[in-house]
Amino acid sequence: MSVPPSAHIRWRLLRGELKARRCRSSRELLEVEHGRPVSVAGLVTGRQRPGTASGVTFVTLEDEFGNVNVIVWRDLAERQRKVLVGSQLLKVDGRWESQGEVRHLIAGRMSDLSELLDGMSIRSRDFH
Repeated sequence: MSVPPSAHIRWRLLRGELKARRCRSSRELLEVEHGRPVSVAGLVTGRQRPGTASGVTFVTLEDEFGNVNVIVWRDLAERQRKVLVGSQLLKVDGRWESQGEVRHLIAGRMSDLSELLDGMSIRSRDFH
């Protein structure tokens, strides 16, 4: 991923706050064992809820190192709809799944950290 220099500076400042909230980076997830509980945070770059997915929402989070794919089951999406659809910077606590090249986070709880962006304009690509 090629990140503009100004974005590197913002992420450096943001990373300290995210570490304080126990959030791992996408790079750190490469070392996490399958089934472990983890917290991550990133910019929401996409939300998809395909009709064939039985109500599952797929979220893509981006940080300074790459992307994290998040699976949000229907019941959590319904309980935390406002956070799911309204967050620009999303923290997800969940269970890491890593089998071969397939890696994703099963969401257990989501938190809106958008206030940490301090006025930056970020938009996601949402598909339904």
